[in-house]
Amino acid sequence: MATSRLLRTSAAVLAATALLISGCSSGSSSPDGQASPGRGTAAGAQRPAENASLAPLPAATPAALRPYYDQKLSWHPCGVAGFECATMKAPLDYAKPSADTDLKLAVARRKATGPGSKIGSLQVNPGGPGASAIDYLQQYAPQPAAVRARYDMVAMDPRGVGRSEPVECLTGKQMDRYTQTDVTPDSPAEVNKLTSAYRSFAKGCAARAGQLLRHVSTIEAARDMDVLRAVLGDKKITFVGASYGTFLGATNAGLYPSRVGRMVLDGAMNPEIDSRTINLNQAAGFDTAFRAFAADCIKHEDCPLGTKSVDDAGRRLSALFKKLDAHPVATGEERKLTESLATTGVVAAMYDQRAWPILREYLAQAEAGNGRGLLTLSDSYYERDPNGAYANQMYANPAVNCLDLASAFTSPAQVRAALPSFRKASPVFGENFAWAALNCAYWPVKPAGTTQHIEAKGAAPILVVGTTRDPATPYIWAKALASQLSSATLLTYEGDGHTAYGRGSTCIDKTINDYLLHGTVPPKGKHCK
Repeated sequence: MATSRLLRTSAAVLAATALLISGCSSGSSSPDGQASPGRGTAAGAQRPAENASLAPLPAATPAALRPYYDQKLSWHPCGVAGFECATMKAPLDYAKPSADTDLKLAVARRKATGPGSKIGSLQVNPGGPGASAIDYLQQYAPQPAAVRARYDMVAMDPRGVGRSEPVECLTGKQMDRYTQTDVTPDSPAEVNKLTSAYRSFAKGCAARAGQLLRHVSTIEAARDMDVLRAVLGDKKITFVGASYGTFLGATNAGLYPSRVGRMVLDGAMNPEIDSRTINLNQAAGFDTAFRAFAADCIKHEDCPLGTKSVDDAGRRLSALFKKLDAHPVATGEERKLTESLATTGVVAAMYDQRAWPILREYLAQAEAGNGRGLLTLSDSYYERDPNGAYANQMYANPAVNCLDLASAFTSPAQVRAALPSFRKASPVFGENFAWAALNCAYWPVKPAGTTQHIEAKGAAPILVVGTTRDPATPYIWAKALASQLSSATLLTYEGDGHTAYGRGSTCIDKTINDYLLHGTVPPKGKHCK
């Protein structure tokens, strides 16, 4: 059972498997204690017709924050050869900075290798919220070589994530039980079991994370990015954010528009929409991705969903889920493949079309009573290792999401009322997405953020990238963000999968590289295939 849908690069989802053919929400308490720059929405309501714009912070750094901006990092070799690591201090609460409560944020870099003169530092974030930027950098920094040659590649695990004061909630065994909870309840007893699981998860987070849960918002993480920019010695930030990382980047641009250098936002989020709309849009996005998978699958004689039609394939997948709901199948280990784990496994494969061939194989195995393959996909999504330990992403993810925005729903009754709209958005996944959106209703910390319009007036040109059949960050979000940011240009990839940069399109890669290396902005309306 996904705590909420993750927004991260396909490589981050699939890296834990052998699939690669060889890989929500607005700000928190207002900056500097000022009045909140956005306007909230009632839980479960449609987004407002208008949102207040995110107000930029004063250009001058407040005296109380100067020690953070003036700090010097002590770098040392770490991890993969060629990388250096350091620890950066950041205030737990920007409104009340105190050395007694400072956070220690982990930073890693790989220096520019040349040839050519160094342009500066390039910060990267792969999304989540909750994905480790450091892990991502160390795994994928070798590409693209032309960009790596001219930039120091830099990653910081956001507060509450990875190596940066990670949020913890459950033990591995507890998380195993949580991920197997039925998210499509068929009776009052199953609804009670689901809400009990949400309450237990939230209680575990409150017990283990404490005050940190109040200070892991997107706005605070975006402010940490500006501190890092200054500490690295860059007058302006250069940033590549993927998936949820686009929201981090857009928020940073909104707070500090005059400090934007070159910014790529790939697989963009829309900061104007509320939690319910986010989940509804994602349900539709994964439905679009599934239909693309099904259209490919039915061309193969061995398609486990038949060869009749896309709609029939959807019905057959739903039938498989129902069969697993009644009778989970063996996986070769203590855990069985439940409906919830199978659904998560299929969702994971929707992030990247390169996973489609093996998804066909794993679906056929599940139909035959072997759930090992889909369990492997589900474990990759949850970042569960073979020893039963989970990375903290599944804890940091709701911690950020539930702080950033009000819960999509506040009660099971609200979910039931919304089920028709979710089923319409996705006959296969809609019900799952609707019930999964209830998790923040039981969160121990009240939401502090709101929906908001981000213009970043005065910022240098920003490149927003959208993929037409992106499941996790639907293309409509990229168009919406590009229309909000005053200096944005939209680059479109006509294709499948989540995000576009570095995923095989020469057109996309060259356009983004030219922008990062030379500042060349593509013509308006440019499309790549």
